[in-house]
Amino acid sequence: MTTTRGKPESHDTILYLDGVSVSFDGFKALNNLSFYVMAGELRAIIGPNGAGKTTMMDVVTGKTRPDTGDVFFNGGIDLTKLGEARIANLGIGRKFQKPTVFENQTVTENLELALKGNRKVFENLFFRLAPEQKDRIDEVLATINLTDSRTNQAGSLSHGQKQWLEIGMLLMQDPELLLVDEPAAGMTDHETEQTAVLLKEIAKSHSVVVVEHDMEFVRALDCRVTVLHEGTVLAEGSLDLVQNDARVIEVYLGR
Repeated sequence: MTTTRGKPESHDTILYLDGVSVSFDGFKALNNLSFYVMAGELRAIIGPNGAGKTTMMDVVTGKTRPDTGDVFFNGGIDLTKLGEARIANLGIGRKFQKPTVFENQTVTENLELALKGNRKVFENLFFRLAPEQKDRIDEVLATINLTDSRTNQAGSLSHGQKQWLEIGMLLMQDPELLLVDEPAAGMTDHETEQTAVLLKEIAKSHSVVVVEHDMEFVRALDCRVTVLHEGTVLAEGSLDLVQNDARVIEVYLGR
């Protein structure tokens, strides 16, 4: 049996789920789900389809309310009482599997549009970037490997580059926690390798939770892995540990 760490205090964590259950028409999408992500941690979440991975992210971002359980962010903020916009403003960014960028705008313009702050329409007409904002855009462009593509239209980018741009747009919001859904899906081998490097670099200054199916990509992340099955944690530990867990092999890896 794969061992798990002892239960930490909620104030030591960036994300703390305890006893979370969610039902849809009698189907338990989450079933007494408990797991914890420490501040500054990179974590991978794996599991078969229907394991509850998407519902878990929906709960954390306020899209779905849990029937029972606690969900705390950053030491004690109760996410179950807040809406999606408020949760996003608190510092939780979510990247969906399919990239959603403004294809008719340049790469730089996409990052400008994602700048933290709620500018009104009139202000947008006369908006000029401050020097520190320009520096931040340059920094994010370097992080996501798109400096040389900064003037290209986003629609001309490869699938992998669009994924990186969307991650960059999240970084412009300066989130403390990033939830990233299957970033390697549809990428070339080279893009997959670069994305693992990118997420490990981001995790040096942010907490990052990655939902993924590609085991080689998860191995490249070199982080703690949580396996979900039927809405609860089946196993947790290093990738080698969970891959050798008989229950994980039976319900997921052996398929």
